[in-house]
Amino acid sequence: MISVAIDGPAGAGKSTIAKRAANVLGFTYIDTGALYRAIGLACINKGIDVSELNEVIKILPETDIKLIFIDGEQRVILNGCDVSSDIRAENVSMAASAVSAIPEVRAFLLDLQRGFAKKDNVIMDGRDIGTVVLPDSEVKIFLTASPEARADRRTKQLEAKGADVDYKAVLSDIIKRDYNDSHRDAAPLKAAEGSVTLDTTNLTLEESINQVISIIRSKAKAIL
Repeated sequence: MISVAIDGPAGAGKSTIAKRAANVLGFTYIDTGALYRAIGLACINKGIDVSELNEVIKILPETDIKLIFIDGEQRVILNGCDVSSDIRAENVSMAASAVSAIPEVRAFLLDLQRGFAKKDNVIMDGRDIGTVVLPDSEVKIFLTASPEARADRRTKQLEAKGADVDYKAVLSDIIKRDYNDSHRDAAPLKAAEGSVTLDTTNLTLEESINQVISIIRSKAKAIL
């Protein structure tokens, strides 16, 4: 089995690029950020303040998260309900960032994430895949872009879905998430040892996808 770990900050395009690369290579794509978003949504649904660590930890045993694949598309099931669209809301994004800093939450999801890599060739993206979740993965990529470029992409993505968003607010959220993700005590965001850093600030989506595929093929050529 081949495991590809793609890490990077919020809005770097990890999910889109990883998904497309997986389709080309015939790998299974795993969006681990969706798992943290699901827990963030669970907290919101229960009216829990995500800054109250003990309250977040309390709901973990009763939180059931599954990833299923329908026509090759990953769907997130939270306590029996498909929340694949709900977890993309901005307030859920911020909640996910907060709960991901809690060691108990990360431990709760660790076995689930590692289990996927034992079943198939996978491309898994997140914040700590190469550093914590799959430290022995054959290919490690750190995908990044400037905060401004990421905010612009995210704004356009949300507007395309009909959302009324403000670029400055999105940029502010991204900068805040960058700080939180890189300064947390539990598995802070950083490039894994031996990873290839790819800055997509000045790359188109297609160029980014092609470069990621090229990196994967180059690193795993002995197997592929």
